[in-house]
Amino acid sequence: MKKALVIGASGFVGEHLLEFLRATHDYDVHATKPKGRAVSCPGVETDDLDLLDAGAVAAALKRIRPDRIFHLADESSVAQSWNDPAQTYDVNVRGALHVLEAVRALPYPPRLLLVGSGEEYGRIGPEEGPVAETHEVRPTNPYAAAKASQNMMGRIYAEAYRMDILMARTFNYYGPGQPTLFVASDLCRQVAEMEKGLRPPVLKVGNLSALRDFTDVRDVVRAYVLLMMLGKSGETYNVGSGKAIAVQDVLDLILSMTEVKPRIETDKGRLRPVDMPVIAADARKLVKATGWTPRFTMEQTVRDILEDWRAKV
Repeated sequence: MKKALVIGASGFVGEHLLEFLRATHDYDVHATKPKGRAVSCPGVETDDLDLLDAGAVAAALKRIRPDRIFHLADESSVAQSWNDPAQTYDVNVRGALHVLEAVRALPYPPRLLLVGSGEEYGRIGPEEGPVAETHEVRPTNPYAAAKASQNMMGRIYAEAYRMDILMARTFNYYGPGQPTLFVASDLCRQVAEMEKGLRPPVLKVGNLSALRDFTDVRDVVRAYVLLMMLGKSGETYNVGSGKAIAVQDVLDLILSMTEVKPRIETDKGRLRPVDMPVIAADARKLVKATGWTPRFTMEQTVRDILEDWRAKV
């Protein structure tokens, strides 16, 4: 039985990945999380880990001895990266370097997946998308810059030290349990609170014209596991549906599932200093390597997010 370690398992994607690994694959699953955070997946051995403590990272990997490492830990909000770029850089670059060094020091070669973002590609013109892995990386926010640096370091370590490392660039993901820093979850929470009379019927929104490549988180974690099984070391793979959908369309779908009729109001606090008009992935490389295709429709995912918030509020 192979031993899988999920670093950053207390996050939204980490929780779904733990559940998928335990439910569908023959792995002995371990997890790490920041101190004070919780992991809700029962039966998974979990340790507190400060990624900025290089010695602690090395000691954890030496003790756990994983065969497969999914490195998910990051500061994942673009908006938050503008508020605290130093923290974003520390976690996403220094933390990843500590993991790379700890893996390099092990006496055996585990396989490591570093998870990045489609934000690394930056501003994509209408004639350039969907964007493939060969496209120039030109970040336009602190989060994207940090993730691009992480990707480059992974490739360097794979080539220089012959380490078994592969990288993913994941585009917009969503699903039940996602924090409200992300648009679909935020909109669904507001609607669920309106339904319960917990807020007035005024829906606060950001940029509704932005087009994003939305993929259900449950499809995303399945892609990660397939890449771990079938991906090629040193390579980067886009993870996304290949379709750019307007945030307005997501909102319209949510409103079709409720009887509330809110007034729509733009909130400047939800607007980014720099926002990409269109983001869509060319995921043919992933599909060719693994056979992966999305299974969840947008309607199903949005309904699941809304029902999750209805249960919570």
